[in-house]
Amino acid sequence: MTDPRTAGDTEAKLEAPPWHRRLVEGLGDLRETLRRNPTMLFGLVVLAIMAASAFAAPWLGLPDPMRQNPIGRLQGPSAEAWFGTDMYGRDLFSRVLHGGQISIVVGLSVAFLATVMGLAIGLVSGFNRRLDAVVMRLMDALMSIPSILLAIALVALWGSSVRNVILALTIPEVPRVVRLVRSVVLMLRDQLFVQAAIASGTSTPRILVRHIMPNTIPPLIVQATYICAQAVIFEAYLSFVGAGTPPEVPSWGNIMAEGRTFFFRNFGMILYPGVFLAITVFAINTFGDGLRDSLDPRMQRRV
Repeated sequence: MTDPRTAGDTEAKLEAPPWHRRLVEGLGDLRETLRRNPTMLFGLVVLAIMAASAFAAPWLGLPDPMRQNPIGRLQGPSAEAWFGTDMYGRDLFSRVLHGGQISIVVGLSVAFLATVMGLAIGLVSGFNRRLDAVVMRLMDALMSIPSILLAIALVALWGSSVRNVILALTIPEVPRVVRLVRSVVLMLRDQLFVQAAIASGTSTPRILVRHIMPNTIPPLIVQATYICAQAVIFEAYLSFVGAGTPPEVPSWGNIMAEGRTFFFRNFGMILYPGVFLAITVFAINTFGDGLRDSLDPRMQRRV
């Protein structure tokens, strides 16, 4: 029988540490993980450089990416325009850096929205057997449509804007996250600690949030990196075919689309945004691979 005088001390010991303590411990674990995983560190550094150069572009003293100069049309690289100019005389280096803002924002937004929506649906679907059949048939129906075709159809229906591109790219990714979360929930819902929580009268939302959701976070983080990389590519593709962001908005896909006609006059209009796109996607995938290796116990045992 528990002594009432020590019950409070015991419960205090079982409580989670303060948020600032958890933050410091998490940062220490992150530094140790980056030290032991150079692949993850390399991808993170490259991605940070690309993001910093894109979002710092307005403060780097670069020419206005929308300012036209008809006299300097389709010029090659020079001291004034490092990447040359496009068919309207706009500075290509400035447009490529500013275009990175759209691609990175779209990638991060799609990854965040798809992860949050897929997590919520997957938790409920995997835990509630009655809803599971209905929800998963709907997810299967969405997955039967190629992602890029569904995104093009949605943008054509809603109109061309950055917000609509984000939503159109998020919807095809949600079923993949749902299936991932559902598989984890199905594995955990019959475990003893979950059954004990049910037997003790714990509410379903509390069981999902406190006992099951933490186990879905590691695979979700890895999945989010791949969603982000794919969203960056798909945004460029949609803009390239004219179904993405409006033509007046500088993005890597729009710049490459404008350069198709003038490829032999100034191939840099396709080369430079394509290189920036490839480096960004490579960095995200490299970071995701390193993160997967760090979170997978089987990979850690090999080290």
